[in-house]
Formats: sequence, C-alpha cells, structure tokens
Amino acid sequence: MIRAYKFLLRPTTRQEQALRAMLADHCSLYNGALQERRDAWRHATKTGIKYGDQSGQLKEIRAFDPERQGRWSFSSQQATLRRLDKAFQAFFRRVRTGDKPGYPRFKGAGHFDTVVFPKDGDGCRWNSTPHDPQTRVRLQGVGHIRVHQHRLVKGRVKTLAVKREGNRWYVVLSCDEVPAELLPTTGAVVGIDLGVTHFLTTSTGEHIANPRFLQEAAEELAEAQRNPATFPQGTKRRTKAHRAAARKVAKIHARIRRQRLDHAHKTALTLVRDHDTIAHEKLNTAGMTKAPAPKADPEQPGAFLPNQRAAKAGLNRSILDAGWGVFLAILAGKAESAGRSVVAVDPRNTSRTCPSCGHVAKENRLTQAKFQCTACGMTANADHVGALNILNRAGLALCDAA
Repeated sequence: MIRAYKFLLRPTTRQEQALRAMLADHCSLYNGALQERRDAWRHATKTGIKYGDQSGQLKEIRAFDPERQGRWSFSSQQATLRRLDKAFQAFFRRVRTGDKPGYPRFKGAGHFDTVVFPKDGDGCRWNSTPHDPQTRVRLQGVGHIRVHQHRLVKGRVKTLAVKREGNRWYVVLSCDEVPAELLPTTGAVVGIDLGVTHFLTTSTGEHIANPRFLQEAAEELAEAQRNPATFPQGTKRRTKAHRAAARKVAKIHARIRRQRLDHAHKTALTLVRDHDTIAHEKLNTAGMTKAPAPKADPEQPGAFLPNQRAAKAGLNRSILDAGWGVFLAILAGKAESAGRSVVAVDPRNTSRTCPSCGHVAKENRLTQAKFQCTACGMTANADHVGALNILNRAGLALCDAA
C-alpha cells in the first residue's frame, strides 16, 4: 500500500533563505510557462503548447540563468511544469463538461508553497546522513536539512515534496510497498451518521461532539483579520507591519487546521480499532456547500428574490468546519492499513426512513434532532436513526457483493 509521511524541517537561517529562493524561482518558472501558453494561444495562429514543448526548453533556460534556474534540480522543475499542465488539463475538462472553467492563474509569492521531487535520489536524498543519529534530507542547492522525524518511515520512498506552511517548513514523503499493520478481528460492525450538531453518531447511539474549532477561534481570527484590512490596497510593496499581520492570520488558520486533523485522526483510530466494518454516507461535500443560485424577480427587472444566501453561508461554514471530507479520507486510509472494510452507502432518505417498519416520509423528521414515525410511532434521535439505516444499507450492499 501507499502511505504519506509528513515531518517538520529544522533549517538553519542560510538554508531557510535558500528554500525561499527555491520557491521563488519555481514560482517564476510556473508563471513564465503560463505566460508563454497564453501568448501562443492569443497569437493569430492559435498555437497550443504542451508539457513536452516547455520541458524541452529547460536546458536552455538553465544555461541562460545558471545562478537562479540552473541552481535547482532539473526533475523538480519538470514537476512544476507538469503541475501547470495538469491545471490546463483540468481547465479543458471543465470546459467540456460545462462546469465553471476556472482558467489557470498566475501564482503570487505567497501562493506557491510546494516543490516536488519526483524521485528519491534525483535532486534530493532522504536520510542523506545514515551514519548520523539525526535524520537529514538533502536538497540540491540547499544542503542537508535537519528533520524532526517523530515516527519510523516504512516502505520505499518514492517521491519527496518540500512544503511551506506559514513560517514552518515540512517534507512530505510518498512511500509505496508499505506493509499493512493488521489488527485482530473484533466481529463488530457500525454505521456512522455525520452531522453538524454532533460530529458523528454511531448506530449504537453514541454521540461524538463537534469541536467547532473555527467557531472557537472566530473572535481571535476576526481581530487578527482587522489589521490587514486597514492597509492600503494595491500597494506593490507591503510594509513590515503588514507582513506581520498576515503571518498572524496564517498562524491562526494553521492552528485550526492542525486541531481539525488531530481530532479526525483520533476519532478514526477509535472506530478502526473497535470495528471490523464501518459504514458511512457517500457525501458530496462540494455540492452540499454550494452557494444558492440567485432568483430573478419577474415583477422587477434587475431585482432578485430572497434566496436565504446568508443562512446557507452559515450552514456551509459549519459543514466545512466539521471537515467531513478530511475525516472520511483519514478513516479510509487507517482502515486499509488495519485490514478493516469501509462501506459508503447512498445517503438519500437515511434520516426519513423508519428502521422499525421501513416507512419513508418527510414528516417522520419532526425537528433536526427528533424522529417520530407517522406509521408505527417509533421515536428516537434523528442522527441515531440515520446511523441505523446506514448500517442496514451497508449490510444489504455487502450481501449483494457476496
């Protein structure tokens, strides 16, 4: 199986300057390649440029600018050009399917934070000083950087990426041939219903509280965001105070992200340890958090009818704060490593179906939290009912597959 490992880097001052220069030069390469594609298409000949064309120019670019582009790994620069090519492929795919196109944008200095090395040993080397008890990673043009390795790396290191998050630097390893760590069977199965009031509810009736990390930090975040808003817009060079205010906002967001990931990992680990099969809803988070379309007023041209946009924005914020997509991805990874099975079922009417008699009706869901069947009179918590129905559907799906 494939697994990713993420470790904190401890660069020296000189190494951190080199890392920033590496990001800046890769960002410049990305923007230059994007500009070339734009200019070629705007030409009367409507010339389309592909990855192979731009990759073939790298040798000349490195020879022309040896102090900047020639300083870094050739394969990492190819990976940056592939990144741009994937952005254009996704753009054309969205055009064909009729979605919002989203033409690839130029990257600002603060929005290009990752450099990928496609192969360990080509411009990079994991554990470059094996004779030293301190783990280090070697990057071409930077040197041997100390790594805070908090756990053992298993499998074969395939690719390596350097990532900047605020004022921290991380190395992300992608390893294949990682052996599974099978857990003993428990014979237990469970269905889980994800929600906003409770983070999740199990088919046994257990509720896991929603920590609401973004809501807890809302006042601190709002106070920090007021400072950048006071600076003049459109200035070419930000002041030292402006940069410090932006770093403070990024620091709060990074803390919220770490808290959310920590909660998701711990919750998923508990479920995987205690159950052999875990069933959940197949959620389309992107569709659920989509803003409502405007409704034109037929009586007043140019005016619009109320569409509860503000209320939907609040619900979207709560859904994204819960981090359902991140949690389900972590749950699937841990289950695969432990030899457990995860089943995703159709979520339609899971909270409107009576688990006792099977009656389906909108009126069964009295409130957000209360369920009462209009046919047999069964009363229960709505989230618990949803988890029971998810477990029942998972059982039917497993029987059909068998």
